[in-house]
Amino acid sequence: MQKHFEYIVIGSGIAGLFAALEATKYGSVIVLTKGSIQDTNTLLAQGGIAAAIGKDDSPEIHMQDTIDAGAGLSDREAVNVLTSEGPSRINDLIKMGVSFDEINGRIALALEGAHARPRVLHAGGDATGAHMELTLAHLAQTSNIDVLEYALVTSIKVESGRAVGVEVLDSQSYVKTQFTGSNVILATGGAGQLFKSTTNPLVATGDGVALGFNAGAELTGMEFYQFHPTALFLPGIRPFLISEAVRGEGARLVNRKGDFFMHRYHEKLDLAPRDVVSRAIINEMSESNSEYVLLDLSLINKSTRMSRFPTIYQVCMDYGIDITKDMIPIAPAAHYMMGGVRTNLWGQTTIPGLYACGEVSSTGVHGANRLASNSLLETVVFARRVIENSTRPLSANTFLEKTNQAIQLRPPEASDNKINFTKELVQELMMDNVGIIKNGTDLMKAADRLSSILKSCIEPNNRSSHELSNMTLVGWLMAEASLIRKESRGAHFRSDYPKISSNWAENIILRKSDVD
Repeated sequence: MQKHFEYIVIGSGIAGLFAALEATKYGSVIVLTKGSIQDTNTLLAQGGIAAAIGKDDSPEIHMQDTIDAGAGLSDREAVNVLTSEGPSRINDLIKMGVSFDEINGRIALALEGAHARPRVLHAGGDATGAHMELTLAHLAQTSNIDVLEYALVTSIKVESGRAVGVEVLDSQSYVKTQFTGSNVILATGGAGQLFKSTTNPLVATGDGVALGFNAGAELTGMEFYQFHPTALFLPGIRPFLISEAVRGEGARLVNRKGDFFMHRYHEKLDLAPRDVVSRAIINEMSESNSEYVLLDLSLINKSTRMSRFPTIYQVCMDYGIDITKDMIPIAPAAHYMMGGVRTNLWGQTTIPGLYACGEVSSTGVHGANRLASNSLLETVVFARRVIENSTRPLSANTFLEKTNQAIQLRPPEASDNKINFTKELVQELMMDNVGIIKNGTDLMKAADRLSSILKSCIEPNNRSSHELSNMTLVGWLMAEASLIRKESRGAHFRSDYPKISSNWAENIILRKSDVD
C-alpha cells in the first residue's frame, strides 16, 4: 500500500465515509478505522436525520429551533449553514442509495423533542443510522478508497505548524506505520464510553479529541455532554437507546407511582429539550428511590409500535418486554458530545491541514445542547464543506486562527511511579462526578483523580491501553471545563451554580499549553 495520500480520513462513521466519498473526486483517499468499517456510533443512530423539507417547514424555522435548544451558545452562522444546506445533503444521500421511509409516495417526516415541525427522516423505521452507514460503507468498499481496518491512529504529525500525516498502530499485529497526507480529517465520533451508562458502542472513547488536543488544536464546549433521557434500563444489560421518536409519536414518561410528571418541569412536556427531560427523570428517580422510570406507549396504536419501531420492539422482546402492552423501564445514559475540536464553517481546525467533522468537531451548531436528530445532518453538511474547502488553493484559503482567549492546560508530567488502572474506574469517576448534575466539589475530585492517573499511567502499547489513555485525558478536559463554567446552561448543570448567567454567554476554549 502507498504511504502518501491526498486525504487521510480517520474514522468510518457517516462523517468519515461521506467525506471520503466526496474526496475521491479530487485525489487519493485512505480511511483509517480502529475497528471494522461498520464498527461506529452511526450504526446505532435510531431517531433519524432532521431537515426542513416539509411543505410547512423552512430552514429558518429549523434554525430557530436549533438556536433555542443551544441555550445561547449556538453560532448563528453555523446553524444557518446547517439548516440551509441540509435539504441538499438529503438529496445527496438519496442519490447515494439511502432509502428513506415513505408514506403514500412521500418521505415520511416525524416530530421529535423541541422541534416545531415534523422534519425528521427515518430509514427502516428506527434503524436510520444503520441504513445510512451500510449504504455508505458499501460505496466506500466498492470505490477506489483504501480502507484500512483495525488501524488505530496514535498521533497526528505536525511540521512547521501544519498537519502532514499520522502514526498508526495495527491493533492486531502491533506494527506501527506512518502515512503522510495533504489533508488529515478527524471523523472519529464521540466519547460515550467515558461514562458507566451510555448508548454509545465500545469504540466511542474520545480518540479524536485526544489526538487533536495533543497535536495542539483548540477544543471548545467540553463541558457540554448530552445524556439521552430514555435508554432501556435492565440490571446487568448494556443500555439500549429508546428513540426520541417514540415520545414524538405520543409516548409519555411515568414515575414509579404511575404518575405522569413532565408537566411539572416544562411546557413542552415529554418533548422538552433533552437536558430538561434527563434532569426531570433523575429527580423523579431520586424521589422514589428508584433506578428507573417508565415509558408509557399506550397512546400509540399497537400496530404502529411494531411497524414504526421494529428494532426497539425486537430488542425489548428479547428481554421479555412486549411494547405492544408493556411499559418500558428507562433511565438517562450518556449519548452525545456537543464539544470537541474547534472548527470554522469549513471544518478547519486551528492547525492548517487538519480538519474535523461529525461528533468529534465543535462547529458551533449545537451550542450548549443539541437538538434531536441534528447530529446526522451536521456530519454530512460539514463533511462536504471540508472537502470543498480542501480543493481551494492555499493562497485563497483563510485558516482558523488560534485565539488569545484560549485557556491553556498542561497535562500532568509523567511520573516514574507507574500504575495500572481500569476503564471501569474512569467510567465510574465520570458518571458519579461529571454527569448530569455536577458540583464544584465532585468536579475537583474527578479532575484531581484523573490528573493523577494521567501522571502515573503506563505508556500505552496496544488498542485498549491507547483508548484508556485517551478516555482519561478527555475526561480530565471535561472536568476542567466544567469547573471553569460557573453557571448552569443546557446540558451543563451545576447544583452549586443552578442558574444561567449572562456573564458566561461565551465559549470556553482549551488548548494544550506546551504547543505553540
